[in-house]
Amino acid sequence: MAEGRFITFEGIDGSGKSTQARLLAERLRAEGQEIVLTREPGGSPGAEEIRQLLLTGDPERWSAETEILLFTAARRDHLEKTILPALTEGKTVVSDRFADSTRVYQGATRGDLRGTVDKLHALMIGREPDLTFVIDMDPEQALKRGLARKSGEDRFEDFGLGFQETLRHGFLALCHDYPKRCVLVDGNRDAAAIATEIAEIVGDT
Repeated sequence: MAEGRFITFEGIDGSGKSTQARLLAERLRAEGQEIVLTREPGGSPGAEEIRQLLLTGDPERWSAETEILLFTAARRDHLEKTILPALTEGKTVVSDRFADSTRVYQGATRGDLRGTVDKLHALMIGREPDLTFVIDMDPEQALKRGLARKSGEDRFEDFGLGFQETLRHGFLALCHDYPKRCVLVDGNRDAAAIATEIAEIVGDT
């Protein structure tokens, strides 16, 4: 059996990536594909427990170094329990965030830690997506949308607009660093139009 495809969605908080991940999963299921829709941090029971530690509480609750370790621990469990088994069974995995988020959030915006992130990723994860959509959106609008959700998981939104603007630049740089798998998508549009564009790209690659 051929291994399944691993597709991820990235972007700043409130960019609409979670919606687009869900819409793509729904479309591919309607086409008869076996889909696993998942998210990070989370996606497995152990990783979901770590998610609560990372996304709630005071913004300064953890140092960037501690965050890197927590995210990597959650990702390893997610990889072992959810992603790799699904891919081995030939299913398509659609994930709302993966390692690129750690590269940007902790590696590029909270200190010069990208080298640390990459070394830990190579050692403990060693897997990249086959295709990554980076949803690019105006940081001010995205932040308003993210805070309006009142999800209780808004620790990173609480860092403020300047942090979100830095994140945006980090994701743009990511597309430059990984041009073969990263596709930049304009998120300042109607969700249906964005979903149509993404589905066309998935069908063509």
